[in-house]
Amino acid sequence: MIGAAPTSVGFYHCTRSRPFDVVPVLAGKAVEAGHRVLIHSADSGELDALDSHLWTYDPGSFLPHGRDNPAAQPIFLTDDFAPANGADLLISLGGKLPGDPAAFARVLYLFDGNDEDSLAAARAHWRALKAREGVEPVYWTQGEKGGWQKAG
Repeated sequence: MIGAAPTSVGFYHCTRSRPFDVVPVLAGKAVEAGHRVLIHSADSGELDALDSHLWTYDPGSFLPHGRDNPAAQPIFLTDDFAPANGADLLISLGGKLPGDPAAFARVLYLFDGNDEDSLAAARAHWRALKAREGVEPVYWTQGEKGGWQKAG
């Protein structure tokens, strides 16, 4: 796309919270901002646990989501990167990125900063994306109170 803004791929370096626990906050903010969200994990058990977690993490909130009937889901949980619910924002868990991140307006790649394998995968993805056109990797670090700060 000539002249199109690059897709922002945010690398969220989770050091104070598990990536799993960060998902409800980021997904909630995305939905409030008008995004349709795809949450990806290749681990079916993680998706099952996340499905339950999104219903119970905060008794005072509601995040409309599901794993079936994607067109009806503002937040769709899946092991496929296809934006079946019309998602423009992807939250990726489990160390994988889509072959074409530019299929989304924004990608949030969450990784465990306390796990060497997760760090190595994130570094490899960062290097690969820095060499690509149409995407802009952005690094976010978790502050002392759990908030996010753009680095660099």
